[in-house]
Amino acid sequence: MRTFRWMIGFAVLTCWLMVVTACSPSSSHSRTVRLVEVTHSMFYAPQYVAIRKGFFKEQGLTVEVTNGFGGDKTMTALLSGDADIVLVGAEAAVYVTARGAARPVVGIAQLTQTDGSFLVARNQTGPFQWSDLRGKKLLGQRKGGMPEMVSEYVQRRHGLKPHEDVKIIQNVDYKNLGNAFAAGTGDYVQLFEPVASKLEQEGKGKVVASFGKDSGRLPYTVYITGQSKLEQDPETLLRFIRAVYQGQQWVQSHSVQEIADVIAPEFPDTNRAVLEKVLQRYKEQQSWAADPIIDRQEYGHMIDIMRQSGELPGNVPYDTIVKMELAKKAMR
Repeated sequence: MRTFRWMIGFAVLTCWLMVVTACSPSSSHSRTVRLVEVTHSMFYAPQYVAIRKGFFKEQGLTVEVTNGFGGDKTMTALLSGDADIVLVGAEAAVYVTARGAARPVVGIAQLTQTDGSFLVARNQTGPFQWSDLRGKKLLGQRKGGMPEMVSEYVQRRHGLKPHEDVKIIQNVDYKNLGNAFAAGTGDYVQLFEPVASKLEQEGKGKVVASFGKDSGRLPYTVYITGQSKLEQDPETLLRFIRAVYQGQQWVQSHSVQEIADVIAPEFPDTNRAVLEKVLQRYKEQQSWAADPIIDRQEYGHMIDIMRQSGELPGNVPYDTIVKMELAKKAMR
């Protein structure tokens, strides 16, 4: 009788272990997520921490990351089915939704909460004031993109009329902005890191202001997926957001040097001093969101910036494209 009870108990324990193993995110049933990022940037440090520290792997995910080289191409990858999730500006979801995309898209998590570009001056003497841009040439970003809309928003905030008080040059490709400025184009240039810090290190310019600091918080870079993916495979998305949240929490609680140690392999061609300088700037201005929640008020701020720039294609309410149920569950 004793032996029989022992056998029953052993059988129950074995079944329980089998169920736990099968349900565990880190089980052998790994799922692949095709992630396309709008560009490969230190601005997305929490994501690379999640990859390098194995947070996605712990959730039973294999993440295949591809550089989309711009918002249009990145969203095309999602709409065509070549990506499961994309990391891109929230305005991209507004554009495709307002224009009636055949495949609805939704934002499921936020990674950055400020603009990530900086103003670089060629010859700046004394403390910088935004009024210094009056009558000057600014080498700007692409029309309709969030960096340019933020730039124009900041100019208006400081009493300047974009394209009137400031001549904005917009015929230079994003990837060539740094070289164009170094070659003599413009008095100022709006640049992302690490290009801004590299120019400063080479003595070809000086970072004088942060667009992120002067524009306020907004859902600058978010993870977007298809509505169908959200309905058909919420479990994979939940695991993905959990890993991202772990990365967000990790960068909040660790030093710039520790972050640099983890993500340095992602940027093998970047000098260590520049890497730490870039990370320090983003950490100081709190560019990295501490959690995946896309805030309703910040979304409204983004819509207002788009409206002021004349780029808002139509009314797209927060609840139409922002779905936070999984993000809230991931944080619990």
